Amino acid sequence: MSEAWRGIFTILLTPFDENGALDEESLAREVDFVIAAGCHGIVTPVNTSEFALLADEERRRLAEVVVSQAKGRVPVVIGVAASNAITAAALARHAKETGANGVIAMPPYVVRLGPTMVEQYYTRIAEAAGGLPVVIQNVGGSAESVGAPLSPEDIVRLAEKVPAVRYVKEETTPCTHRITALLKVAGNRLSGVFGGTGGRYLIDELQRGSCGLMSACHLVDAQVKVFNLLSQGKEEEARAIWLRQLPVQNMWSLLGLGVPKEVLRRRGVLKTTVCRRPTAPLDNYDHAELDKALAMVREDLVAFSPV
Repeated sequence: MSEAWRGIFTILLTPFDENGALDEESLAREVDFVIAAGCHGIVTPVNTSEFALLADEERRRLAEVVVSQAKGRVPVVIGVAASNAITAAALARHAKETGANGVIAMPPYVVRLGPTMVEQYYTRIAEAAGGLPVVIQNVGGSAESVGAPLSPEDIVRLAEKVPAVRYVKEETTPCTHRITALLKVAGNRLSGVFGGTGGRYLIDELQRGSCGLMSACHLVDAQVKVFNLLSQGKEEEARAIWLRQLPVQNMWSLLGLGVPKEVLRRRGVLKTTVCRRPTAPLDNYDHAELDKALAMVREDLVAFSPV
């Protein structure tokens, strides 16, 4: 087995042009941005990438652009979640053919299936992915979330039945307690458990034994610094950087994807903040607050100059 994944596996936001079409130029620039920021891996398209509002052909094209632009510099994990095993397997097969390093999927989330059919779903994904690591995205449980959450015991049983299942992105509520419970029952059946939920609990998740974070990429450089410092035992310095991120992340939690897309626009990565997923438009007060929130974290961000 290859070296275990650790660190900030950042999630790309899907860029759209003014007409709502996939913006491949911004997408390629986003890949360069997160690698320049020090990310340890790339994940897309998942919930934060608005995957459910992408056509299957758009998802395939997105995977092709991202893998090609990454050029093997960091692992790329492609989202293949679908409402059925046939579509998920087809996307997993394409990810493998494209050169991805892994795939990630929630269980079917429209019609929620029983344990046997969920096992069949992940078996089909694993077979189609041809030996790539499979990440279970475990999310759901609230009125606002998309997902069909699994218990720690369910996940361990899946990992035992489907050996390609090696990682979990755990973000059911409370995610910190769920990470602890999953690690306790998983033993060596998993190679790692990632946190999520926008990085708002990053320190606690890492202290509990998570192997890293999968979250939107607008503050990826600051998150990388938190991970690296904590890995070096420099908790006080790591906490200081983590705290400086929270105002921006809290605005995202309150207002939606328009906030991280606006941050990426200001950082010279995206051309627009167009979303397909409903998001609150930012008013003058929001922009003024975002000015102040970004000023707090600016010292932790790297300058990005698009090529």
